[in-house]
Amino acid sequence: MRIKLINPNTTQRMTDAMGRCAREVVAPGTEVIAVSPTMGPPSIEGYYDEALATPGLLAEVAAGEQEGCDGYVIACFGDPGLYAARELARGPVIGIAEAAMHVASVLAPSFSVVTTLSRTCNMAWHLAERYGMTRFCRNVRATDVAVLELDQPGSEARRIILDECSRALEEDGSEAIVLGCAGMAELCAQIQDELGVPVVEGVTAAVKWVEALVALRLGTAKRGDYARPLLKRYDGALESFSPTEAQPNPAASRFRR
Repeated sequence: MRIKLINPNTTQRMTDAMGRCAREVVAPGTEVIAVSPTMGPPSIEGYYDEALATPGLLAEVAAGEQEGCDGYVIACFGDPGLYAARELARGPVIGIAEAAMHVASVLAPSFSVVTTLSRTCNMAWHLAERYGMTRFCRNVRATDVAVLELDQPGSEARRIILDECSRALEEDGSEAIVLGCAGMAELCAQIQDELGVPVVEGVTAAVKWVEALVALRLGTAKRGDYARPLLKRYDGALESFSPTEAQPNPAASRFRR
């Protein structure tokens, strides 16, 4: 099984960290290919960043289809380009916010999301509504730690995030925590040990979900909303993204019964 983990930003050190976390939890024989696009923003901290990260993300999904990848993880808590990626992919495509919220909802009656910048809080609330998670999500809390500070040596990021998680448990009455940024993946185990409650980060949750769906021989529906993009020629700088006929995928037979 080959799972492509796509960090939609271009910061390779974050991609490498996500890849390490994902490989620690997958089953023997599952290969995790962790990549960043060659174009796009170095971090995703708003709608503009998200929009301009999407072409590079979709290029990686299209390449994965040619490489025989069985499924994909979109490793950004905004789940950018998720539905468009599903149009391109035969195998399952899971966003890390989608995965983390669903996992938290079966581990506890309520959770709080602890994320990075205040400006992204409403983005997280919109996702909770989209995924039917608002009845579980007690609050979305910002730490105002920039994404690129999360893995910097000497950064106070871990302490700040831990303190905010503690406040979420006390002030929101939540029984679990969702970490609202893929860059927090390597902090998860330490925070859970210190708090003594379920702490969910979406990178590992999404990888295991994709792995399970592939093992069940379940792929993305190819009729209706997630059918292949309609054939047409795009203009200007996006000409190379023009939809074409689907090419044979070595993994496609895995999803046929």
